[in-house]
Amino acid sequence: MDFVDLACVMHVHTVFSDGTGTVEEIAAAASATGADAVLVTDHDTLGALEHEGMHHGVLVLAGVELSSRAGHLLAFGIDRVIDHAGLNAAQLADRVTRAGGLCFAAHPFSEGSRMAPAIGRPHGWSDLGAALTGIELWSLETDELEAARTPRELLAFLRAPERAAGPPRAHLERWDELNMQRPVVGIGGLDSHQKGVRIGGRAFGVPRYERVFAALRTHVWVDRPLSGEREADRDAIYGALRVGRCYVARDALAPARGFEFFRQDGSIHARVPRVAELVLLRDGAEIATAHGTALDHAIERPGAHRVEARLGGKTWIVSNHIHVAAR
Repeated sequence: MDFVDLACVMHVHTVFSDGTGTVEEIAAAASATGADAVLVTDHDTLGALEHEGMHHGVLVLAGVELSSRAGHLLAFGIDRVIDHAGLNAAQLADRVTRAGGLCFAAHPFSEGSRMAPAIGRPHGWSDLGAALTGIELWSLETDELEAARTPRELLAFLRAPERAAGPPRAHLERWDELNMQRPVVGIGGLDSHQKGVRIGGRAFGVPRYERVFAALRTHVWVDRPLSGEREADRDAIYGALRVGRCYVARDALAPARGFEFFRQDGSIHARVPRVAELVLLRDGAEIATAHGTALDHAIERPGAHRVEARLGGKTWIVSNHIHVAAR
C-alpha cells in the first residue's frame, strides 16, 4: 500500500456549540497528542467552518452534528446546515448526500445511561438501513458514560479515558451484519466536549481533550502528505472516508501508524507495526488468526472481510471491510 497514514480525531465539540475549547485550543491539544487532523462537529452549526485550515501543525476541518428526531448525524463536506425539521432518518441522510456530503450516524447504538436512565436517555440512530456513508463503531464518551453503572466507574473514565474497555462487541457484530448487505464505513468518534466552564479565558472541564484525543483515532490513508492547501487536504481526507480507506485505532495502547490491510493476488493481507494477535473475520465470523506482525489468507469465498489486531486481549486496531463479490 502506497498511502500516507493520517491520524484524525473525529466528532469534537467547540465553543461554537457545547464544548469548552476554542478551535485554537483544540488544535493545540491534538498537536500535543500527535494527531494530524481534527474534524469538529458542533451541534447544528458550521460556525467553525471559517477556521478550517492548519493550526499548530494540525489540519482542522469543520463538519456538523445534525440533531434530529431520527437521531444525531455527523455531516462533512457541506457548506451550510441542512434544514432537517421533520425529516426521518432516510430523508436526512439523502439530503446530506445530495448536497455532496458524507454522513455518519453518531452514537447509533445509544441505550441511555445505566446509572441515571431518567437523565441520560437513549439517543441512537433510528434507521441503520438509511443510505449512510457509515456509522460510529465506538462513540467514546457517549458509550463509556452510558455504560458506567456507579459513580466510581464514571469517575474512572473521566480521569483516564484511554483506559476504556474498547469498542463494544455488540456494535462490531451489528456493523458486520450491515456490511453483509452493502458497504458501511466504520469510524471511531469521540463525542468530545470537555464538559465544564470557561473562566478568565481558560477552559476547565473533563475529560480533557488531550486525554480523549490520545485514546482513539480514525486513521485515514491518503495519496499524499498534507500540503497546507485547505481544499486539497480536505478533499483527500473526505475522499478516503467516503470509500472506507480508513481504520480505527486505540493509539493509547500502542502507535498504530504502519498498519496495512489489503487484497492482492487472490489473498487478504494484514500488517501491523508490532507483534499482536491478528484475527481475520468474514461476515462477522473468524476465519483465520495469527500471532505476529503479519496475516495472509487466501480468499475462499465472497463476503465482507475485516481484521482486528489485539494487544493483551484488548482491541487495538479495527479495519474497515474489504468486500469480495461473487464471481
